[in-house]
Amino acid sequence: MKQTHDERTLTRSEMEIMNILWTHSENLNANQEKGMTTHEIIHQYPEPQPAYSTIATFLKILTTKGFIRSYKQENSGKTFYFFPLITREAYTNRVMKEVKTTFFKGSLKSMLSFFMEQEEVSENELKEILSLINNK
Repeated sequence: MKQTHDERTLTRSEMEIMNILWTHSENLNANQEKGMTTHEIIHQYPEPQPAYSTIATFLKILTTKGFIRSYKQENSGKTFYFFPLITREAYTNRVMKEVKTTFFKGSLKSMLSFFMEQEEVSENELKEILSLINNK
């Protein structure tokens, strides 16, 4: 069954690249380029850095899936610049809604209850969570 754009999810490797692109986009000044080259993306990885061809393949997949777009800058030769088409917040929102629907029958209460039982929540974290709820 073919997935629609809204149903597509990221693999772990794709998520690594998207996190690099999202972080870059979030840290831009108004006069900075919004895209990153393949080499710039690779340089954001810790050693040992992945091969150029590996990242290029994932960039092609992400483009095909509709998560990123590329462009060529004037006088940049063959160099492409890649930028995200969806924000980190929008993707996270979509994935968390899917998790809530799939695993918790759409119940936020069930989802929160699950995480409260599975995670060690400190007293300070619990106070912060209650504060968030009360301020909502």
